[in-house]
Amino acid sequence: MSQLVGEIFGTMILILLGDGVVAAVLLNKSKAQNSGWIVIVTGWCFAVAMGVYTAVACGSPQADLNPAVTIAKLMHGGTTADEAVIRIVGEFIGAFIGAVLVWLAYYVHWEGTEDKGLKRAVFCTAPAIRNYGMNLITEIIGTFVLVFVIFAIFSKAATGANGPASGLGAYLVACLVWGIGLSLGGPTGYAINPARDLGPRIAHFVLPIPGKGDSDWAYSWVPVVGPVIGGIIAAVLATALGF
Repeated sequence: MSQLVGEIFGTMILILLGDGVVAAVLLNKSKAQNSGWIVIVTGWCFAVAMGVYTAVACGSPQADLNPAVTIAKLMHGGTTADEAVIRIVGEFIGAFIGAVLVWLAYYVHWEGTEDKGLKRAVFCTAPAIRNYGMNLITEIIGTFVLVFVIFAIFSKAATGANGPASGLGAYLVACLVWGIGLSLGGPTGYAINPARDLGPRIAHFVLPIPGKGDSDWAYSWVPVVGPVIGGIIAAVLATALGF
């Protein structure tokens, strides 16, 4: 249960700060409006670090915050099936709660933003060019990089028997997510996390957001399936290489 609580609160903070920076940049009359992609990816970087610290403090030392990472760790032998299920449930719950808090924080800005696509973009990803096959490949590649490099960061070969210095791992993973956003985020918005995308997408669907439009369910499978595939490939390769 501690892992469930940790993943709920850690993922909640991840989405509150991550979707929050998107809202700050996109919604009308926000003081950060139009501050750009660099601000968004930097905000997500900090969101990852703060989410990890929160998850650990609340009882989940794994601090996955991402079902693709949890599944990869399961395949890699770093967790049991029961623990994986508990953490994944917590990740989706936390992502939904975080999205609801973003909605509340920017409550007065929704009605003043006419663009339905911008409102939806606060909650979930969408491709710059809609091509489901290539969008899927982009998400696979981005999540492969995420999971494979996480295994590399925490491998004995890279860090020694004791792993990264206490507390440093969260910053290293945050920098990794920052790099993925800068380098690979352009085509699809780099969901690289099924909970990060689907939980807030469900929140967008159920919340009373003025003029919100549809939740783009036709695309919703891509940021779920792609990250899972990418994570599995990374786990298989990391295992084969002895990470």
